[in-house]
Amino acid sequence: MISRWRGSVVTVGRGTAPFVVILIAWALVTRAGVLPAIFLPPLGDVAKTAWQMFQDGSLWINIGASVGRVLVSLVISVPLAVGLGIFVGLHRRLSPVVEPIAGFFNALSGIAWLPLAVTWFGLGWVSVTFIMFNTIFFLVFYNTLVGIRTVPRILEHAVRTLGGSRRHIIFHVLIPGAMPNIVTGIRMSIGFGWRALIAAEMIATSTGLGFLIYNASNFHQTDTILVGIVTIGILWLLTDRLILQPVERWTVERWGLVSSSR
Repeated sequence: MISRWRGSVVTVGRGTAPFVVILIAWALVTRAGVLPAIFLPPLGDVAKTAWQMFQDGSLWINIGASVGRVLVSLVISVPLAVGLGIFVGLHRRLSPVVEPIAGFFNALSGIAWLPLAVTWFGLGWVSVTFIMFNTIFFLVFYNTLVGIRTVPRILEHAVRTLGGSRRHIIFHVLIPGAMPNIVTGIRMSIGFGWRALIAAEMIATSTGLGFLIYNASNFHQTDTILVGIVTIGILWLLTDRLILQPVERWTVERWGLVSSSR
């Protein structure tokens, strides 16, 4: 118990140490006057601006708008991408044809579609949703398809030899075998989705953290820009460390790809 507690403390310390170093360096640079405040405001000014935005609710409104868009896009994209990826992966003749196309659109998904999205749908939530759907869908679909295809065929033959049906092969072999790829695809899609969302919000909406940063840049409010940037980083770290990493770890342990140290 004590050793586990010490290990947790060491892990947390290693994770926070780089940020402490950055904050100390930031404080030293601003105090020495190396850069004008408009380029890099003091840490205290940024903290004061963040507190004021917390109090007046403006930061919460923009956080809610961005997080809401991510959640809506995930709810729409992930089930469709996983279902379609499994369907295509099950057809051994179809999947080699679809995989290069999926890889092509996977490389283009996200910010690359932003100019066309604005041209097609104008400014607003439709353009942002299209960008987010594009980013999340193709990453999850491609990883699901690859995961299904990489499951060894000998496992399918073994199930058939034991009298298993097509349903047994799908739910007891293919989906479990592809699950680590699927979870990795979801984790990657959220990370890339955040980047695409911020870019889309800078152009196509009037709310969200991307808009907050872009609007502040028009008035040279560097402290507000940094509040938006730090908020994005914190939100992603919390999502990744508290939700995505545990789910990915549980998945690979559940299906026997790694062993638990407990």
